[in-house]
Amino acid sequence: MYSQKKADAQTRVKVGVGVFVKDPLGRILLERRSDSGMWGLPGGGIEPGESVTQTALREVKEETGLDVRLTGLIGVYSEPGERIVTYPDNGDVRHLVDIILAAEIISGELALSEESLELRFFPVEALPRELAPPARRPVQDYLHRLSGVIR
Repeated sequence: MYSQKKADAQTRVKVGVGVFVKDPLGRILLERRSDSGMWGLPGGGIEPGESVTQTALREVKEETGLDVRLTGLIGVYSEPGERIVTYPDNGDVRHLVDIILAAEIISGELALSEESLELRFFPVEALPRELAPPARRPVQDYLHRLSGVIR
């Protein structure tokens, strides 16, 4: 999905939200992204005039069909070494700054969007190896039960 590159004058910062959606069995919902074929968290960019909370709820609904209740902050991730990416579908280079939240399902039916090839709940001990680079550190922190992380 993403090839890493160093930031330059053409690099744009993209602020987004990623959400760990947990089911009643404690499994984590991941989406196999259509732009890379790699697994990542549901989420996306904050739109002008939108709060972090609004973005999280909107993106989860759009990408998964689920309504969720936000339950906490995992962290804020901006470390350039892990978060400068090139999107293969259009060549855009972005420095991703993501606010990662935790959530639980309150309603809805799981449904694919055009951004997803597959949606699947994974037990925490059996997560896929093909995680998109921006999801790797947040997943590690989540598995170690960290919260309020700033990286």
